Amino acid sequence: MRLIRKIPLLAWIIIAILLGILVGWASRQGGTDVPVRVFATFGMVFSELLGFAIPLIILGFIAPGIGSIGRGAGKLLGKAVAIAYTSTVLAGIMALLSALALYPHILKGATATAISDPSASLVKPYGVTVDANGVETLPFTLPPMMSVTTALIFAFLLGLGMAGLSSTRMYDLAEDFRSIIEKFLSYVIIPLLPIYILSVFANMTYAGQVQHILRVFGKVFVMVLILHWVFLLIVYAIAGLVRKENPFTLLGRMMPAYVTALGTQSSAATIPVTLRSAKEAGVHPRIADFAIPLNANIHLAGSMITITGCSAAVVTMTHGHTPSFSSMLPLILVLGVMMVAAPGVPGGAVMTALGALQSMLGFNPTMIALMIALYLAQDSFGTATNVTGDGALATILEGMSRKQLATTATASTNSVNSATPILMPLA
Repeated sequence: MRLIRKIPLLAWIIIAILLGILVGWASRQGGTDVPVRVFATFGMVFSELLGFAIPLIILGFIAPGIGSIGRGAGKLLGKAVAIAYTSTVLAGIMALLSALALYPHILKGATATAISDPSASLVKPYGVTVDANGVETLPFTLPPMMSVTTALIFAFLLGLGMAGLSSTRMYDLAEDFRSIIEKFLSYVIIPLLPIYILSVFANMTYAGQVQHILRVFGKVFVMVLILHWVFLLIVYAIAGLVRKENPFTLLGRMMPAYVTALGTQSSAATIPVTLRSAKEAGVHPRIADFAIPLNANIHLAGSMITITGCSAAVVTMTHGHTPSFSSMLPLILVLGVMMVAAPGVPGGAVMTALGALQSMLGFNPTMIALMIALYLAQDSFGTATNVTGDGALATILEGMSRKQLATTATASTNSVNSATPILMPLA
């Protein structure tokens, strides 16, 4: 059991995809759809459970996330949040522009009309009935407590309200609810994801669609990895201009954090290494101590690149054409806020984003499964980009806060000379 728990989620996803292809191929060759139908039935139940959980995930993470940022907010915090949000949104726009320019060429011939209507080609779960109008009736349904849009608006309202309240009772309650949802993700949703992905790939293989999917996987994977590094080069070029130092030197000093994040798949778990690397890169200790832990939770530019690139690929693959810029830009702006509240578990960012993908792009269960598989295949690289970018943002924040640092240093000197303690907050 301990050995099984040590296997990383990425390995489980790869195993699930391979097993799904094997099950679908064997069923197709054997002329029976029973194994595929069994997995499809599990997929139906899991999809209903996931649909029920998505509004709770949005409410559980976004409300306390916004509330915590607003608590004790000062000038430095405002600057840090603005820089992180701008970086995350611009990273998403860069990924979108690249997808719109490249997908018509690199994904040409990789789309499948059958995938745009899964009910027409995929094996149905047990118990599903179809009436004369083609409307399916599921044997098991789990309606969500509220719609995704309602959950988003309610979460924003609660978060802003908690940020403005002097009492901590509501915030403490929201944090407890966040802990419950995080455990639900960690112990139920995330462990069952590989089986869900297995069911989808088994069904698509049986229906003869998997070759299109794998072709898209490889090309999108390469494009997203390249965009991660393009983003890092751009943000470190800006940091180098602010510091008047070679950006490659700064980037090189952050490589221990990049490599560590590849293994942990968690920005929070990499904080000690990121903090040490940032200080070795010359970031002021007070800025580093403040900005690195904060950015580990609110700056997810790498994850934004991955989600934007993958969601555009799924839309292209299922609808046969790339999404429009006008349809994707609102999604990026909303995701920039939602990424602030993404839980610190592997796959947490994409789980938080599912609600927006459903409500704004109309993702169905098959598209969600493809999105999750595409994202998790690159999760470690996105996390590594997140934490490495944190060092550049800390450098930029230091450059924007030199007057505050100088004021603090002067006050500290006067305090020592006069032997009278002077408390001068940084923000």
